[in-house]
Amino acid sequence: MRGKGLLKGLRTTARVLARGAHTRQYPHEQPALPERSRGVIALLEENCTSCMLCARECPDWCIYIDSHKEELPQEGDAPRGRPRLVNKLDRFEIDYSLCMYCGICVEVCPFDALFWAPEFAYAEGDIRNLLHDKERLGGWMEQVPPATLPEGYRPGTVDEGGER
Repeated sequence: MRGKGLLKGLRTTARVLARGAHTRQYPHEQPALPERSRGVIALLEENCTSCMLCARECPDWCIYIDSHKEELPQEGDAPRGRPRLVNKLDRFEIDYSLCMYCGICVEVCPFDALFWAPEFAYAEGDIRNLLHDKERLGGWMEQVPPATLPEGYRPGTVDEGGER
């Protein structure tokens, strides 16, 4: 009776060995991530109106935003009562040492300024280097899957007025 169990165990072991390994050698072979994987939050700066919704809704309070108001030049000859003021983004930072990657900031943004990018290899040796500014967050826009981008968006096609 013991012999049958031993043979059955050896047969199972041989079958599993014949399949081959399913592991990847990570630093040398990059994983194939799904298109909508959550890696890092990317910022489309020209769409950000400094409305602060993302910072207010963040449960970890890891988003820091500073802005100032600027007057827009009036178009045409029609004078208006008051000049139009818009918020201009001075500082947008995310502290990834605090972030729990819940995605609430991406979901609540009404202006399509925040997106998930599949970048995941941004480890740092010092925790203080995990505070990423708007330039670094904007650099990840190149990796955002095209299916999640706003309609008509093409990277690098913004004029001085912020319009595409």
